[in-house]
Amino acid sequence: MDKTLRVLFLTRGSASRAQMAAGLLRRLAGDKIMASSAGTEKSSVSPLATEVMLEDGINISNQTPQEIPSLFRDNFHYVVSLCDEERERYALFPFARKSIRWSVPDPETVNGSPEIRKQAFRRVRDQLRGRVKELVDAVDQPAKAA
Repeated sequence: MDKTLRVLFLTRGSASRAQMAAGLLRRLAGDKIMASSAGTEKSSVSPLATEVMLEDGINISNQTPQEIPSLFRDNFHYVVSLCDEERERYALFPFARKSIRWSVPDPETVNGSPEIRKQAFRRVRDQLRGRVKELVDAVDQPAKAA
């Protein structure tokens, strides 16, 4: 039986936040944690998310957002729902050992010049980097990973 921890990141559209979080988890955890991402709505990876992740040397352009029902047969140790608590409802996944909720703004909703929008994506990337690092550190502790 595979002992690799599996983490699923959920959002409404899965175009940016879930994709960035999954890319960050792959970078920070290597092959000790498997990252997946899904959304409640069909989408493709945001070009701005791809661009700001490449600034950190992380290529998410080949990631494919999945829809939540396609993962119902999968078993995840952690399911992390990402939403902007002030504007969205958290996505739910019924088959999770541990559910986590992170309030993270949706950079897709920011209007303005290309540079203003890119700055919003950078802020989200940086916020997610800190949260993902905390998650990796927590599951590295034997008492919390069991």
